[in-house]
Amino acid sequence: MTILLAILAAASMPADAAVGRWQTENRHGVVEIARCGSSICGTLLSSDGLRANPQLRDEKNKDAQLRSRPLKDLRILQGFQWKSGSWSSGTIYNAEDGGTYGATVTVIDSDHLRLKGCIVWPLCKTQTWIRLR
Repeated sequence: MTILLAILAAASMPADAAVGRWQTENRHGVVEIARCGSSICGTLLSSDGLRANPQLRDEKNKDAQLRSRPLKDLRILQGFQWKSGSWSSGTIYNAEDGGTYGATVTVIDSDHLRLKGCIVWPLCKTQTWIRLR
């Protein structure tokens, strides 16, 4: 019953419910999600690493030409489509390994969202992010 209620609540959330600042599960990351045209995109604002060294660069990027770009304000979420109560068919960039993965963003309630990133299904990892107010 609880699972059914959570599914119904997520399905009733408006597309803009994902917009805002979110704390990631790992490394105290802060990502700001905004509308980007008809999609959403997410920008890395802060993390443990950036607090220790605000000049961190994208050194693990698989594209050598991008390794000198700063991690602060880096767009890490993009290309999503609103479908059936969630943002799907997007990508997330992981600066820890330099990889870009397929992603889905689902708002669970006004203070929590679920981000699922997949190398290829079923090789996926899911995190729950908490809204910062």
